[in-house]
Amino acid sequence: MTGERGIPRREFLKSAVAIGGSAALSACLAREEADVPTGPDDLSSYPPRQHAWNEVLPRDDHGNVVAPNHRVLLYLNCRRDGQPTDQDRERIETALRGIEYAYERDGDGVLLTVSYSPAYFDRFDNPLPEGVDLPHPEALAPFENPELDRPDAVVHLASNTAQVVLGTEEALKGNKPTLNGVDQPDAALTEVFSIADRRTGFIGDGLPAKNAGDAEGVPADKVHEDAPLFMGFKSGFKKNQASEDRVTIQSGPFAGGTTQHISKLQLNLNQWYNQDDRWQREAKMFCPYHAENDVIEGAGDNLGDSSEVEDCEPTDKTAREMGVVGHAQKNARVRDDDDSPLLLRRDFDSTDGGQAGVHFLSLQRRITDFVDTREAMNGTDVTEQSAVGQRNNNGILQYIRTEHRGNFLVPPRSLRSLPPARSVENNQKVTHESS
Repeated sequence: MTGERGIPRREFLKSAVAIGGSAALSACLAREEADVPTGPDDLSSYPPRQHAWNEVLPRDDHGNVVAPNHRVLLYLNCRRDGQPTDQDRERIETALRGIEYAYERDGDGVLLTVSYSPAYFDRFDNPLPEGVDLPHPEALAPFENPELDRPDAVVHLASNTAQVVLGTEEALKGNKPTLNGVDQPDAALTEVFSIADRRTGFIGDGLPAKNAGDAEGVPADKVHEDAPLFMGFKSGFKKNQASEDRVTIQSGPFAGGTTQHISKLQLNLNQWYNQDDRWQREAKMFCPYHAENDVIEGAGDNLGDSSEVEDCEPTDKTAREMGVVGHAQKNARVRDDDDSPLLLRRDFDSTDGGQAGVHFLSLQRRITDFVDTREAMNGTDVTEQSAVGQRNNNGILQYIRTEHRGNFLVPPRSLRSLPPARSVENNQKVTHESS
């Protein structure tokens, strides 16, 4: 379907989300057909976990969760110095509930989380309880020098419907008195927060190829037409993702919450597509075994619910014999005692700033889980015993540059509005939900 001036509809919607603002929302309302149900009158049925999205998202034929197409990250700083007041908390919660009354909580409506940084919690006299692993961000490889994000909070908005994420954003800023036919409360996030940054993106079959022209250095004719991500391959396989239970904090005042890491990565797609052939891309994204045996068809939908890296040779053997190791192959080495991955990925591509990139957003019980996984991705142990370089032939490291890193706590829904560092006695236990 094509909109005005011959701009394909999906490309236009992605661009509108990237631009943002009331004008982009008006344009989406005019060109995007959407009939999104409102939320319930009683929100008590909503799960206590903010990050419990999987139950209300569709799944593909293999049982993999299908991620929402359009994303917005709002980086926020508290306007007030020192500790927030109960009135501040009430304003935030009122604004968030206004969104939940206006849109149903699912992929076509809106899914959202509010998370808080170590810098936010530093304002309190009492530190976070010991059971919450939330260090300040730092560089996680000797070859990276990222800007360390230290906003007070981040709001993550996700929907398959462009006008929903834009409408939600405008309502949270106090610019939409009525949303989806529902009157909005006289309360806005921007009364309590200033917006420090806005980051946007997309994920979904065909979206990268259709939007490749918005970024420099993207060989649009090389990105697979069905690929959900710029690098041409499917991700988010069910068996390579941690469950929502696995990433949930189990006890203490923040039981039912999780931690979140967000990296902004710039991609070198010219090198990925124009210097490397298909064999090399498969070997570096998955493992040489997959490339040698034609395991992957197209973007990899044929793999089902797993990247099948269990069929790959051990990483050290592959490095010595083939001189190259795969990204998925390295990361698969990090699992818990139940053989579960540690991370639940909710990352997405971006053309922010006219550059092809990834907002790598992951959820895990402890930030240490992310650090351990990133250490495996660095493959330092592999480089010490083979010809594999620090970045060259070492998974996809030579094609990404880390520009930003930030760590955040996603509290349970009951504490999502300006939580104190210690709210109740450290004796709560999490109640498991379907994931």
